[in-house]
Amino acid sequence: MVAAVSISHIYKHYGNLHALKGVDFEIPKGSFFGLLGPNGAGKSTLINIMAGLVRATQGTVRILDHDVRLQWRQARHALGIVPQELAIDPFFTVHEVLRLQSGYFGLGRENTPWIDELLHVLNLSDKANTNLQKLSGGMKRRVLIALALVHKPPIVVLDEPTAGVDVELRQVLWEFANDLHQKGHTIVLTTHYIEEAERLCEKIAILNEGQLVALDNTSVLLARYPYRLLRLSLTCHDVILPTGLQDKVQSFLKNELVLRLHKEKDQIGEILESLRGANIQFSDLHTEEPGLEDVFLSLTSREKGKK
Repeated sequence: MVAAVSISHIYKHYGNLHALKGVDFEIPKGSFFGLLGPNGAGKSTLINIMAGLVRATQGTVRILDHDVRLQWRQARHALGIVPQELAIDPFFTVHEVLRLQSGYFGLGRENTPWIDELLHVLNLSDKANTNLQKLSGGMKRRVLIALALVHKPPIVVLDEPTAGVDVELRQVLWEFANDLHQKGHTIVLTTHYIEEAERLCEKIAILNEGQLVALDNTSVLLARYPYRLLRLSLTCHDVILPTGLQDKVQSFLKNELVLRLHKEKDQIGEILESLRGANIQFSDLHTEEPGLEDVFLSLTSREKGKK
């Protein structure tokens, strides 16, 4: 089956800066796919290459088997991108800017019912004739989503869609994204809210310093992480940890000590005996399985070689 997005050996150089270094993976059609990475990892560069806004130094990107460089019109029609920045003309009304965007894709008045449906679903109907400059940041974010969907693209890229929005709007956005996914759209999500990616995405690619460092189903990534956390509520303040436990400290704030233990090498019974031997008393303890954030940090930290 043709992939929604096929990224083949992509390199991008800006002078001496190598933003992407041979990135190679596919996004399955109909998936809810997460593209994660720290700032500067190359996510935005890769999305801009997918959109045809930036040319790769080397390699090929295909959108539903259309080369973004050679078949740019077909590729762009298949893609809707919700950008990070609120880059929309403030002097048009909401309805006007959606009609203009519709026209860019060769769609005329026959697309008006779909525009009206988007306004309704995104709770923008009562703002249809309002100038964009008068909208709140959250409402502008909804307009960006409508603009990305105005030509009914089968693939939707959400580039940090919840950055700086309130909890209510975040919930609306995720309900809408899930609804699109249920209807067969391929959703590509970039976000710094790792818990969102863990909850929503079926498969995840992680970039770091321009390279692909992980690509797998979310459940597999979590299962592959070799550590779990031991969280203890201490009853004393002045604590000197045994030498063998100092390199296992994940955090130590106030009276809470969190140790990161290897699932196979570290036995919890032995850890507790070591703490008691050092006269470290605790009132409560529990273990936690790793989340996607733990996996993400282990793969992208500059100190990952120490972990």
